[in-house]
Parts: sequence; structure tokens; C-alpha cells
Amino acid sequence: MSEYKLPADKNINVEEILKDLESYRPRRRGWTWREPVADQKMGPFTYKDTTKPLKSSVPLPPAHYFGDIDPQPAPVITTEIASGRFEDDIRRMRMAAHHGADHIMVIRTAGQSHFDGLIEGTPQGMGGVPITRKQVRAQRKALDMIEDEVGRPINYHSYVSGVAGPDIAVMFAEEGVNGVHQDPQYNVIYRNINMIRSFVDACESKKLIAWAGMAQIDGAHNANATAREAWKVMPELMVQHGINAIFSAKVGVDKKNICLSTVPPTATPAPCVYMDLPYAVALRDIFSEYRMRAQMNTKYIESSTREATVTHVLNMVISKLTSADIQSTITPDEGRNVPWHIYNIEACDTAKQTLVGLDGLMDMVELKKDGYLRDKARELKERAILFMEEMIELGGYYESVQEGMFVDSGIYPERNGDGIARKIDGGIGAGTIFKRAKDYMAPVTAHYGYNNVEQYDKSAVGDPAKLIGGCTLECPEKIVYIDELDDEDNCIKRMEAVKDFTPGQSKMLRPEMEWLADGVVMMTMFFPTEKRVAQAAALECGKKMGLTEVEVISTEVMHPVEGTRIEIKGKVPFELEIDKLTIPEEPDVLDDDVIRKDIERRPMKIVAGTVGDDEHSVGLREIIDIKHGGIEKYGMEVIYLGTSVPPEKLIDAAIEVNADAVMASTIISHDDIHYKNIARIDQIAKEKGIRDKIIFIAGGTQVTPALARKAGADEGFGRGSHGVHNATFLIKKRWEMEKDGKM
Repeated sequence: MSEYKLPADKNINVEEILKDLESYRPRRRGWTWREPVADQKMGPFTYKDTTKPLKSSVPLPPAHYFGDIDPQPAPVITTEIASGRFEDDIRRMRMAAHHGADHIMVIRTAGQSHFDGLIEGTPQGMGGVPITRKQVRAQRKALDMIEDEVGRPINYHSYVSGVAGPDIAVMFAEEGVNGVHQDPQYNVIYRNINMIRSFVDACESKKLIAWAGMAQIDGAHNANATAREAWKVMPELMVQHGINAIFSAKVGVDKKNICLSTVPPTATPAPCVYMDLPYAVALRDIFSEYRMRAQMNTKYIESSTREATVTHVLNMVISKLTSADIQSTITPDEGRNVPWHIYNIEACDTAKQTLVGLDGLMDMVELKKDGYLRDKARELKERAILFMEEMIELGGYYESVQEGMFVDSGIYPERNGDGIARKIDGGIGAGTIFKRAKDYMAPVTAHYGYNNVEQYDKSAVGDPAKLIGGCTLECPEKIVYIDELDDEDNCIKRMEAVKDFTPGQSKMLRPEMEWLADGVVMMTMFFPTEKRVAQAAALECGKKMGLTEVEVISTEVMHPVEGTRIEIKGKVPFELEIDKLTIPEEPDVLDDDVIRKDIERRPMKIVAGTVGDDEHSVGLREIIDIKHGGIEKYGMEVIYLGTSVPPEKLIDAAIEVNADAVMASTIISHDDIHYKNIARIDQIAKEKGIRDKIIFIAGGTQVTPALARKAGADEGFGRGSHGVHNATFLIKKRWEMEKDGKM
């Protein structure tokens, strides 16, 4: 067995993960929920709805203001990662886990629903990853290491559907998969798999799901992603949820592991919360025994990441106002089908930021008990019940699908006649179900139906696999592991092709969007013209910058003729050598005690202000104020002049108070006014004869240190600078001036 351990400060080594996979065994079975912590104190705050924190994580960007705390909200957070090459997805899984994801969903490749059996090896997929034993085993093995690193169990998830559903369910139970999509209605309605075959297969699949303790998510949300007018299928969605939920419970799946895949059916500019909240309330009223997996709306989504993120946040407001046990985070690129993997990570951060920001909300508000909300929720429930009653009158589910009752875009009982109809005796796999013989014998664990093992050994009635010394569920050594079948289409060949770019092992770099070293970059640009001209200009711009395979991936009209924002993607035709890069050194900061002792030795007086016509004050106050860890905490005396300070006033004040240093903040950068103001301050100090006796530093989000120095400052501080960086420079510069006899 490989002894590889994942080092915290090194890239994950996929080659090491792939070693000895034939010997790998999953460490556990079953789904894991987060551990709530009541009134959890983190930094200066107390949280009401958070869970056990991570051992290692990447906090939200503003967390540095609060001691880098990283509170984890109550719902499990999902991300979907499946680029087509599972080996590249392993790196993304590690990133997602550090950003709070503990439910990693792997979408299977397009067309796999129709594969009548398992596939082996690691072929490349499209629209997802080919689900194979090697792929599942490698990713679950990697996640074992990643969850040790972050200090929280990570649920690994894929699909038990299609004509090979039971085969996949067995493999998932064997390989420690923790969560699955399983809903025979998905097969019938969206994949045209024969309905009898689908429901019989579901019995066996659900029995295995129950045995392995997996969480099961249904596929009802596909109706509102498919219907012409999604907000009108809410009653049907409830019926679909009901069919799969009770079916699963009857087969033996624990209700606490049966999850409804709930999606708010509308999105802005519709009054979506007004329309979606009653539906969410109705669902939770009827299905109070089950779990809620909340997913964002993807039916009405365009290519704007901003728009998709707002939809995501609005959907999570509904999750918070009702409940969500799992919060899914469909990447904003669902709308433009660009597998830009960083958006998976950003979506996790969006969920974490929103849910933590709404922490404690339900301690302050409650949903009204009467009025529109409850009346509408009741109406939706009544419509769902009437739908179910008509379905029964027609003869049941099969006959209702055959009549086109499902995914009709009229709100029931209205009909538009655009439902999806399937034939009871039609579809893929039709005619493949046969009645078992009375003496049929199945000496296997987690088998649905009768086993008839008593005819061989009465003591095996409760343990049929005893007849064969245990099946693969108890004896994984009986599993036949197949590494690769295709000599060309496999991960070994793919990794060999990009071996010069292997993270952590190579000195070469190339940007990536989808796969390692694919060279794809994304760029944003604006043109003061109408949409078609802007699109053509953006493509030409990308080509002139040397990009190949340039495509427009997003277009947003700012005004029909005044301007258009365009995003393009393309490939760079070069690679970078790490050893030839000019890598800036980490800022050299003095220890706090060293700075304080030097100020005690010789006090320092500083005049500071935001210069020119600039009224921004927040950035400079953070550099100065003791409450933000600013330079005042070291004992430095700061005379703050405020905003819109003329350069002359800054220097005159420095002369008046006999200051040791001048700090100029300058945020506005139009026409390079920030550098012009820096140069003006330098010139005035020279004219008044104090420039060589005073330290002059300038800072702002648009300030580049080198350009600030070129304009006349002793040093510049840009985005990401803190009080300690400024204080360190002031002390070191004073030491230098003292040595030269200038101070």
C-alpha cells in the first residue's frame, strides 16, 4: 500500500494517489452531517447557527479584519466538479474543501445514462466525468487525505441512474460513496428509459443506498429546469418529490437521508422571493420528515457572473427563511457552459458568506402565520394533492406519464399540452424485465426481493451472503479491479502529455481554465459601441494580443449604443519558466516589540491626510487607527488632517509640528492624478527645504510602489498594505537617515 501523505505546503500528487489503487479500501460508509456548535464564539463575534470549524481553511477575503476567522454555516455545502478529466478535478476538490465544501458532486459524462453496465479505466468525458471504479476509488482516496487536512468529513457523491443504475449502486456501496442522485422518474422523463425497467432497477439501487447509509437526492428539480414556464410546475414538483421520497422510505432508506432537491422556480426580474417563498414553505410543511437540499435556479440564468451570483444569494435567503440541510452551489458558468473551475470555489465562498452573514436571522424574524404566504402555500399543496388524485384515477404513474401529465407548463389543473409523454412499453431497456422464478436464489447482501436461501441453509435467511462466504460488500477482496482498458484514452496518457507542467514537480507554468496547462485565459473589456460591433472588436482584440481559439463567452449591454461589456476566452501560445520569473519578496516586517521599543527610544510624529480633491478616508484610517492594527498601536503620534487636503497644507502642517514623516493617501487615479499629487508633495517639500529631513510615504489601492517612488515618495503602499508594513518602513528609513546624519 502506498505510504504517500499529503503535505500541507505541497501540491497534491495525483501520480501518488493513483498508486496501489487495487489495494485501496474506503475508510467509512455513509453520509456525514456537520456538527452544530451552539453560541459559538469566534474572534469578536458569537454565532447562532454555525458548525464545528475547520482545522485548515481559506477564510473569506475580508476575514483579515477579524483575525482570519472562518465560521462554517449549518448546511452542508455542495460543489459540482467534473471537467471530463478526473485527475485535474482532484486538485479542485482540495481547493473547494478549503473554501468550505463538504459535499463534492461528480457529474457523469454525457450519455452514460444509456450505458447498460459499468465502464472501466479512465476515459476522458464531455459534460462530466466517466464514472468508473478507478475514477471513484482515486477521488475517494484523495478526499480521505483532504478531509484529514481540513479536519472535517467530506461527502463524495455521484449518480445512480440510467440503465446501469443497480450496477453503479453496487460499485458505490463497495467504494464508500456517500451520497447519490437516485430517482427513477428522472430516467423515465428525461432519459427515455423504460419506466418499468427504471422502477424495478430503483428498488435494487435504493436497497443498496439504504445498506450503505448514503444520502439520496431526487431529481424533481429537473422539471422546473425543463418546463417552458418553470414557475408553473410547482404542484408537479411536489408530486415528484412525494413519489420518490415515499418509494425510498418503503424500500428502506432512512428518512433522515432522503433529500428533496429543491430549486426556487423563478428568478429576477420576476418577484422571485414573493413567488418562491410560499413554495418553499409548502414543501417543508408536507415533507417535514425529510431533508432539504437547496439548489439555485439555473433555468433563468445568463452569462453574467454577477447576475448568477445575485440569483444564488436570493435563493439562499429562502433557504435561511425556511431550511436547508444541504446548500448546493451551481457554478455561475452553468449559464455559458465554460468550465472555469475557479467559479466552483467562488460559489462555495458565496454560500458561506451569505449564510454566515444571515446567521441568527430567525432569532429576529418569523414568517407570517396568515395572509398571502400561508394562503399561497396552501393553494400549492391543494393543487399537488389534486394532481396526485388525478394520477391515481388515470391508473397510476405509468399511465399518467403516458398521457403527458408531467412537465406540462400549465399550473395544475391548467394544461398547455406540452408535457413529456413516454410509452409504458417503450424507451431504452423496454422488455428487459422478467418475473423471477419461485426458486430464484440470490446469496447477496442488500438485495431487493426474495432470496430463497433457506432451501440451502436456513441459518442464512438473515444473511444470504453467508452461503458464499460473504459477497463483495463484506469481502472487498473479491472485487475484480480493472485499471485501464483503452491504451490511448486514459489518465496516464493525458498526464504524460502535460508532465512538463505537473504542479509542484515542474519549473514550467501555463494558465488553465479547464484542464492542466490548457493555456486558456479569460479577459474582460469594454467598447463604446453596440453589441455586434463590440463582439467583433473583442474577438479581433484577443487575436491581436496573440490569443488563439478566441471566443466571446459573455456579453452585457450597458446601453444600446453607448457601450458593451464583453468577456472573451482564448489560449496563450506560450509557457512560462518559473526560474525566469521576477518574484517579489514577501514584505519584510519588523516584530511589533521591535517597533514599539524604537518608538520608546525616539518618538515619531506623523502628519497624514488624503490629498487633492479626494474624499476617501477609510483606507488611511485603517493604516492609522489602533483599532484596525494601525501605526498608532506602536505609540506613533499621528496628526490626521482629514480628506481633500491640498499638498501645500500637508507640508505646511509637517513644518508647523516638526513632523518626522508625511503620509499621503490618494485613491482616485483618473488621469494619473494620484502620481501627480505625489510629485507635487515632493516638489513642495523640496521648495520649502525639508525634503531631505522628512520621510514621505504615499499609499492607495491604485498606487504601485515603484511608480510612487518614481514620482518622488520614499515608498509607496498599494492594495493589501497594513499598518505594520508602513510602520516597518518608517522605522527602517529612520535608521537609515540616522546613520547618514540626516535625522
